[in-house]
Amino acid sequence: MLKLMNISKSYTTGTFTQKALDGLSLNFRKNEFVAILGPSGSGKTTCLNIVGGLDRYDSGDLVINGKSTSSFKESDWDAYRNNSVGFIFQSYNLISHLNIVDNVEIGMTLSGVSFSEKHKKALAVLKKVGLEEHIHKKPNQLSGGQMQRVAIARALANDPDIIMADEPTGALDSQTSVQIMELIKEIAKDKLVIMVTHNANLASTYADRTVKFLDGKVIEDSNPFETPETDTTYKLKKTSMNFFTALKLSFKNILTKKWRTSLTAFASSIGIIGIGIVLALSNGFDKQIESFEKDALAGNPVSINSVAQNMGNFTLRDNEEELQKYPDTMEVYPLKPEDNSRRHTNNFTDEYIKYIENIDTSLLTGISFLRTVQMPVLNKNNGKISIVNTKLLNLSAYPHKMDNGGGDGYIEQSYDLLAGNYPESIYDMVLIVDQQNRLNTVILEALGFDYEAEKIAFDDFIGYEMKIIYNNDYYVKADDEYKVVNENVFEDLYNGQNAITVKITGIIRASENTKMPVLNPGLSYSDELSSLFIEDAMNSDIVKAQMKVNYNITNKSEIFVEASDIAGRNGITKDDRLQQLGASEIPSSIAIYPKNFDAKESILKYLDEWNEQYENEDDHILYTDMAAVIANLSGNILGAITTVLVAFAAVSLIVSMIMIGIIIYISVLERTKEIGVLRALGARKKDVTRVFNAETFIIGTFSGLIGIGIAYLLTIPVNVILNKLTDISGIAQLNPLHAFLLTAISVILTIAGGFIPAKMAAKKDPVVALRTE
Repeated sequence: MLKLMNISKSYTTGTFTQKALDGLSLNFRKNEFVAILGPSGSGKTTCLNIVGGLDRYDSGDLVINGKSTSSFKESDWDAYRNNSVGFIFQSYNLISHLNIVDNVEIGMTLSGVSFSEKHKKALAVLKKVGLEEHIHKKPNQLSGGQMQRVAIARALANDPDIIMADEPTGALDSQTSVQIMELIKEIAKDKLVIMVTHNANLASTYADRTVKFLDGKVIEDSNPFETPETDTTYKLKKTSMNFFTALKLSFKNILTKKWRTSLTAFASSIGIIGIGIVLALSNGFDKQIESFEKDALAGNPVSINSVAQNMGNFTLRDNEEELQKYPDTMEVYPLKPEDNSRRHTNNFTDEYIKYIENIDTSLLTGISFLRTVQMPVLNKNNGKISIVNTKLLNLSAYPHKMDNGGGDGYIEQSYDLLAGNYPESIYDMVLIVDQQNRLNTVILEALGFDYEAEKIAFDDFIGYEMKIIYNNDYYVKADDEYKVVNENVFEDLYNGQNAITVKITGIIRASENTKMPVLNPGLSYSDELSSLFIEDAMNSDIVKAQMKVNYNITNKSEIFVEASDIAGRNGITKDDRLQQLGASEIPSSIAIYPKNFDAKESILKYLDEWNEQYENEDDHILYTDMAAVIANLSGNILGAITTVLVAFAAVSLIVSMIMIGIIIYISVLERTKEIGVLRALGARKKDVTRVFNAETFIIGTFSGLIGIGIAYLLTIPVNVILNKLTDISGIAQLNPLHAFLLTAISVILTIAGGFIPAKMAAKKDPVVALRTE
């Protein structure tokens, strides 16, 4: 059944070589009780370790059931120890943190035996050795004889072919020794039992066969066996330990060191706590920015200007690819502004204007078409009628209220009414004041008010009227030129039927929720009023005359320039002059006011659909979403701050990883004997690594959960403090996804920290590990 053929084994220490076995040949029967005797150093234990697969022979061969082991790989030896050999050690070598059932089951677990079957077998062998009443106890709750019985039960549990007993009674009293020997003799009836002992009386009393060793050779054999049986069906079943078993082993070991593990996990969690708080604050501020964008910025218009900066498109110089960064050359390379950003002209065609006008009105609070129009305006103060310098009034066009089935327009949503009424017709204007109800003295002077007064009552402004004069009434032809009418006819124009009467109907101020008001302090009128004036101006005599000549019809000395040359010359274009006369229907900018944040997204999608029909980017219409620009800028700043703070907090994670490595290394030293036991039972090197990886996994998970738990708790006082400082509640909000990722990071880092010690554990020599006390 078992055959040792010319086995030799030597150990070298420095320059000294000790020959433990010297050409040993020995055959064993399938079931017999063999006692190996001999003085210390005779090779007994070495022979036992080689037969048990714990040690390797230098030369010769070990044959089991006709199968040579000379070509065995590491995994084959692991399977051999698990399938064919059961060990009974002098010092029992039980795993102290497992109960006796778990100790007995461990070998079967490595064999892949199901839970119910291995538990059933474990109870059966424990009953066989007389320990059925102690199944819930741990090894330290048993006597020496009882612990040896557990070791015997463990050796028998996986039904091996060979039982290896190394001084099985060496640590027992005489009475207990007899009991153990009787039990081993009973086992030998159907198994091969090889026992190493110094006690010749025990050997002669219980063994069927006595073999004496001296200097690594057999010098006496009481019952030699020459023709061992062979079993050609002998096969090895590979062993493996699943991660759950490794977790169970490590968890029960950790329970014996609860305080140390808890302190280690807490120390490792400090970095997680720091990062968790930073991410909680970042997440909270992100939500505040998002809320700010939705509540305060969503109403800001999407602006479409006639000239826009296109930062995404630029023209490369021909030699740009050849230029390198930080050159050593003493040369200057000209860089044109348009190489990295160029002005993009938005072509506002009639088709595009109609496209804008067809936006779903349910998404809007208003649309404003800003046209650069200089309308002649007259006012009357103290009985005197004069021309108003509209450039000083800080005029702006408010968007007309959308007919979308109800709801407030932009100024109703974004501005508080301080006096009078919101505009109801296109002839109604509003006076906008700043947060302190102030108005620039220049505007007051242009309107004819006492700008040096300490204060002016709101009622003085309500009902204030001005008159817009049409071009045909304001300009008169004199020879080939057009001139402004004389002042002596201003009163007739002011009181004439053609004059457009506009008046201030209300005074408004940006509400507290409007963080970025679009309309600045001054006068604001309806953009529809501009359209009304432009329509008349297009048919006015001065405009028709101006369109025929290339000079200013009111000043022949001012020659118009081409639009392409305007940047490099003093002067204006004919289109500029026509705009001054109110004769341009093309707006200089368009402001689209979304009803809410979701509506803004739909509007942007609608604007993008226009550009999709054009492949040439020059035909695209570019827009500016100020809400998104501001929110992105705020988000980028916050992101940069978060990154820096997380980086600082992450330093403690690196320290924790190093600390975990030290702790696991200490655990490896403490569990060295357990490593030897696992290897003796057939555990692979990777299984040993898995045991310690499981330990780091548990510590990492525990550390991550502690860190996340404490971080969640710390958000409470952090929110209280920040609420007192900023009046914003609930800033610190830890995202559950961040909590999960931080826990995962904790696990990964602890496994990384324990990786080297786990590998060191796997490389330990099982023979040396079993001798560790």
